Amino acid sequence: MAARKNATQPKLTDYQDRLRSAGLRSTSPRVAVLRELESATSPLSHADLVDALGEEGYDRVTIYRNLTDLTEAGLVVRADLGDHVWRFELKREEKSHQGTHPHFTCTDCGTVACLPSESVRLTSTKGAPKSVAARSVDIQLRGLCDRCG
Repeated sequence: MAARKNATQPKLTDYQDRLRSAGLRSTSPRVAVLRELESATSPLSHADLVDALGEEGYDRVTIYRNLTDLTEAGLVVRADLGDHVWRFELKREEKSHQGTHPHFTCTDCGTVACLPSESVRLTSTKGAPKSVAARSVDIQLRGLCDRCG
């Protein structure tokens, strides 16, 4: 499961306002999913969210439907990091996480880490598709993490 941030969590009204601004009704399952994603330091899978929210009474289907709604509304980003498991994270406006950002996946333990956008620098986009220059691509790095290396 992903590590958690120690920063102060937003208030319930912050989540409700975010949902309403995206054109969604504010429901307790949506707020719960946003809260979990907010506290995560790396992308979470559907199974991670089921483990985290199951004790609060939310079932697999409810969580999945809300992930789909939040993704379609543009509040959540969905990524497949090469292992055929969708992982979800909040769409953030912070400088280090504008739009898409690179991810690192450990080839041994499977740990996923978000990397700052600046960690992958393109020196030239000559001859590359326009989406590369626009940074509209997914960058996924693989290797051994510090614990497994």
